[in-house]
Amino acid sequence: MKIIVLVKHVPDAQFDRHLNGEGHTTDRDESILSELDEYALEAALQLAEARGGSKAGNQVIALSMGPAGAVNAVKKSLQMGATEGFHLTDDALAGSDAAATSLALAAAIRHIGTGAPVDLVLTGMASTDGETSLVPAQLAERLGLPQVTFASSLEVDGERLTARRDADTYSETVEASLPAVVSVTDQINEPRYPNFKGIIAAKRKSITTLSLADIGVDRSQVGRAGSWTTVTSAEERPPRTAGTIITDEGDAGIKLVDFLAAQKLL
Repeated sequence: MKIIVLVKHVPDAQFDRHLNGEGHTTDRDESILSELDEYALEAALQLAEARGGSKAGNQVIALSMGPAGAVNAVKKSLQMGATEGFHLTDDALAGSDAAATSLALAAAIRHIGTGAPVDLVLTGMASTDGETSLVPAQLAERLGLPQVTFASSLEVDGERLTARRDADTYSETVEASLPAVVSVTDQINEPRYPNFKGIIAAKRKSITTLSLADIGVDRSQVGRAGSWTTVTSAEERPPRTAGTIITDEGDAGIKLVDFLAAQKLL
């Protein structure tokens, strides 16, 4: 079984986020592997291990798109247990929106699937920076594959997969034929931590760097030139203002009601 997991290098939520340059792109100096992508990676590892792991020919391939630092997302994926990594990087990719990103990733997946086709593409439910959840659907459309979104459980039997999708008041079970694109939620599993053995083993695993030329994508199709949307302006979030303090002098209840009414909360 050949599984590709999309892993994104995103700003660490512990630090303030900033935008850079004319295109108002995200500053990624302090970045880590997206937490939500770890669930997709763990799901892939469990599927591979249930089938005998890499010794039985199962592959879990981590694919990341981004600047030089994005290779660290691939490295951590290898430490967690992925068998191989690919890093799609090119200056022309800077400023790509979801549409341009999905176009480039689809081409990279086709490239990786040359010779031995890809059975399954797994993603997180969203990226923790953009949080659009758009790329998995666009990716499935571009690849011409069935798509299952927000899977909270996932099983594969032969050429079919079964997933459970949980809503607020109900759950539904859906099936799809392989190959397919599946996004998983943070309820599907508990991602493993890289242990010492995994960290050492990752040093012997290969990471292949891909350019747009390698995957057959023209520079005009990605970046700001190839994006369907653009950020025209941005500004710092204003600091929080001091709250309203109500002192109880026997009429605090009335003052509270008046305040809520003024805020149109009543």
